[in-house]
Amino acid sequence: MAAHCVSKVELSISCNNLLDKDVGSKSDPLCVLLQSVGDDKWSEVERTERVKNCQDPEFSTKLHIDYHFEKVQKLKFGIYDIDNKSVDLKDDDFLGGFECTLGQIVSSRKITRPLQLKAAKPAGKGTITITADEVKDNRAVVMEVEAKNLDKKVDIISLCQLCTVVIYGRCTFYSLLLSGYVWDIARFEQSSSVTYENILSGILEAQYSFLDYVMGGCQINFTVGIDFTGSNGDPRSPDSLHYLSPNGVNQYLSAIWSVGQVVQDYDTDKLFPAFGFGAQVPPNFQVSHEFPLNFNANSPYCQGVQGIVDAYRMVLPQIRLYGPTNFSPIINHVARIAAEAAQQTNAAQYCVLLIITDGEITDLDQTRQSIVNSSKLPMSIIIVGVGEADFKAMEFLDGDNGVLKSLTGEPVARDIVQFVPLKQFASAPKEALAQSVLAEVPNQLVSYFKMRNMAPVTPPSPVK
Repeated sequence: MAAHCVSKVELSISCNNLLDKDVGSKSDPLCVLLQSVGDDKWSEVERTERVKNCQDPEFSTKLHIDYHFEKVQKLKFGIYDIDNKSVDLKDDDFLGGFECTLGQIVSSRKITRPLQLKAAKPAGKGTITITADEVKDNRAVVMEVEAKNLDKKVDIISLCQLCTVVIYGRCTFYSLLLSGYVWDIARFEQSSSVTYENILSGILEAQYSFLDYVMGGCQINFTVGIDFTGSNGDPRSPDSLHYLSPNGVNQYLSAIWSVGQVVQDYDTDKLFPAFGFGAQVPPNFQVSHEFPLNFNANSPYCQGVQGIVDAYRMVLPQIRLYGPTNFSPIINHVARIAAEAAQQTNAAQYCVLLIITDGEITDLDQTRQSIVNSSKLPMSIIIVGVGEADFKAMEFLDGDNGVLKSLTGEPVARDIVQFVPLKQFASAPKEALAQSVLAEVPNQLVSYFKMRNMAPVTPPSPVK
């Protein structure tokens, strides 16, 4: 499995029209950043400096936090009026706060929101503006090295020696690279009669990261496909994988919530298509492998993750579980959307398809071809297996044990499938599933846009 995407994000904070709690002067505000550690507990990450006598502070101290795409990172910003030297904030006046996720911030790059004096209460006075930047130098040196007039009896200069030369001449080297010039690194005299000349040419190129694309305006479109085949069991029976427990959940809903809560932060309108497959659908009860959960073929969108959950609960008593288990229709449906996105000239859209299934796939050959085709598009596929079935075919589609190929032998252009069985997370924290299945998505997104040589909609400012 690929390493999780961990980046350092720098947050710039400013406020406007803050409450004035001081008598005879203005407030002396400070911003503190807290991160949720679960169970309604918060841990302080960093705080800004105190700005004296100011209701519209623009804090110079940046707040830094590790960013993980595959997690929901809940943040709380608190603005306090500091009138003493104590580090403890309990004796300071609270001017307002704001809660959100780090995903919401980086997907917008800059947000302005009203401050609240108490959670779930009407807004108080003032606003907070948060701007995110990734902490990195996204330039990479592309180099070509050529050796001329080498004596066959003498070894080529070692990499260590070459690096030493580059470091020694780095000032001239980089100034020339910026213009794409060729630079004669050095001449190495081995004897009076033989001269060794090494030529290095190069140019600084931007290497865009996942956050560059997301902060630059790339939307992640989330689609869900749900297995309604008969092997799941009658939804009215407690033994069924589609049975809703007294608290209204099952394995399918757990997977939807876990993955959806992460991905939804990266889609502005939060309208998510949701489909079912393998069921007999009213009014004629013909088998369908691509029916909208809301039964609206013209608009299969659900409002947010909660909308998908509501549509799932609504559709269960109206359909008849049947079969077989075919993946390719829904994969092809999302691929058509991704193909339209691929026509754009910059990195504006990327698709993530979540398929939740209970068993062996029936159209394996067609699905292999669909995945090979989709690997050339801005698209990733996540498969979550529920129940106790044998998921060898899913592991084969994942491609971790070798490059997936179509029936005709065509390999995938890039790895886009991630499969995990839900039973592996029975004793794990509820966040663990999303962290596992989403870990590869950032690299998959970057690999597609790099393959197409596509820059972010709004590229980051050059590093000076």
